[in-house]
Amino acid sequence: MAKDKENLNIVVVGHVDHGKSTLIGRLLYDTGSLPEGEIEKVKRISEENGKKFEYAYLLDAFEEEQKQGITIDITMLQFFTEKRDYVIIDAPGHKEFLKNMISGAASAEAAILVVDAKEGVQEQSKRHGYILSLLGIKKVFVAINKMDLVDYSEDRFNEVQSEFNKFLNNINIYPEGYIPISAANGDNVANKSEKMPWYNGQNILESMDSIEKDRGIEEKELRFPIQDVYKFDSRRIIAGRIESGTLRKGDEIVIYPSGKTTKVKSIEAWQDRDRTDVVTAGMSVGITVENEFYNKRGEFICHKDAPITVGNVFNANVFWLGDNNLVKDKTYKLKIETQEAEFKIISINKITDAVTLDSDERNFIKKNDVAEVTIKTEKPICFDKFSELQSTGRFVIVDGYDISGGGIISAVEDSLKREIKGVKSKNISIRKRLVSRRDREKNLGQSGKVIWLTGLPGCGKNEIAVKLEKRLMDLGKKVYYLDSSHLRFGLSSDLTFKPEDAHEQTRRIAEVANLFADSGMITIVTSVSRFKEDREYAKSIIGEKSYVEIFIDADGEVCRKRNPSIFSEDSDSIFEYERSDYPVITLYIGKSEFNSDSKVEDIVDVLGYI
Repeated sequence: MAKDKENLNIVVVGHVDHGKSTLIGRLLYDTGSLPEGEIEKVKRISEENGKKFEYAYLLDAFEEEQKQGITIDITMLQFFTEKRDYVIIDAPGHKEFLKNMISGAASAEAAILVVDAKEGVQEQSKRHGYILSLLGIKKVFVAINKMDLVDYSEDRFNEVQSEFNKFLNNINIYPEGYIPISAANGDNVANKSEKMPWYNGQNILESMDSIEKDRGIEEKELRFPIQDVYKFDSRRIIAGRIESGTLRKGDEIVIYPSGKTTKVKSIEAWQDRDRTDVVTAGMSVGITVENEFYNKRGEFICHKDAPITVGNVFNANVFWLGDNNLVKDKTYKLKIETQEAEFKIISINKITDAVTLDSDERNFIKKNDVAEVTIKTEKPICFDKFSELQSTGRFVIVDGYDISGGGIISAVEDSLKREIKGVKSKNISIRKRLVSRRDREKNLGQSGKVIWLTGLPGCGKNEIAVKLEKRLMDLGKKVYYLDSSHLRFGLSSDLTFKPEDAHEQTRRIAEVANLFADSGMITIVTSVSRFKEDREYAKSIIGEKSYVEIFIDADGEVCRKRNPSIFSEDSDSIFEYERSDYPVITLYIGKSEFNSDSKVEDIVDVLGYI
């Protein structure tokens, strides 16, 4: 295929047995896109199975599909015309396999919605239309298929068109055109049909070529989700697909959700002839950065002046396809690009029947319902509003191991969200130094680390930290004890003990501790940091390799006995501590007086590599 032609992803959807696969098979045949000998092979298999050949069989990749006569999985095929290269996505229409359509349709830029001229508009036809609207796919053609079964009747064509057009317009889809076809016979697929002289419009192939591809995606905000990080020789190559925007060598970038800033050092290529200093939306790339810190799958690279939203509460429109009801306060998983996070629905605001468009009010969402909900994730995630950037504004929902729904982000709930803010300062840059962190660590004879002691007030963190600092210094280590309460006399003097300020306090502690670690020091932090997401965020700031979390496990009775002065009012809330769901070191504090010296030795033994 010619490299200079543009690409277009187009999904074909519709009710079961309305002819989607037949239409695609016919397109492949009429455009000469089938592998040599493929059609003869399929005809032979059909004959051996005692079946009449159908073009839909060209798409049946699984034996089970041919036995059942329904398309089970998402099928993606490539073919090309003189104008462009196409990726055709065949999305299942059978009700039990509708969930697969979300995965297929989510990558499409346009759609063909197939309706049987004889059966007319069915429930799944409407549901598919609703999902296209939900996913923001507005460039839609409707193919009214099997016109041969209604004697190529213009009246029947107009009747189906009128019925479907009214429904689609109500969900803000205004089709580019309605095309009468017979996919099995090839009428109006790649060639003009002589059997419908009353139709003067374009055939399917002409309609596809007439679709205006969205321009300017490369000019939008940079969104580069990290797929993986590979280590080659001395390089750490960050790999992924650029979803929007343009990235250049030397660009200043921010990596979210940590908010760390750096510059693009190089854009990698397998061969020298493929090297470039500029990459744009749609390209899969690998880059290196000037400041090498821990990066991982699911993070996002953005330009400093166009930050992505980072938060854990937002409103969304969801389409539910699971067998079990979607309910409040149950844990599910959502996926946005390469990012995954557990979440709960904290509010169901409105439920709509995707077929009748009637509204309902109840505290659960049934299969095939569309609903407006408020979602809270268990950790801060990166996202955009769908109206601003589609790729980072839509998500799929996983229940157990199954993709059971999807949705789009409609708004950020300002009254509930906790947003981790990006860098707001302008015209600043990271200055290159002559001394690197590695140089400092080599000079000090140790690696920079942050030992994060966390636990309830009164659990013994400070007593352990004071003695740990002395013990490590006696061992010849360069160490500093950063007591978070001391920050409240200066850097954090503007903060209270309210939850929203507690989040910010933890962030500030982490940023300061990270500077110490960058200098090569071993830094001991004591911080209640009772929110799991805050500690996870602190770890992302400091870097997983430099961060050591130690949980001082003491129950409320022990803490109250050790430090009764802090338990005066609202004492119940002080005991709300969210444990980490990743491996940490735990020191158990019993009800009897504990020996802090022995706890320090326990830490030194465990951290023998320091």
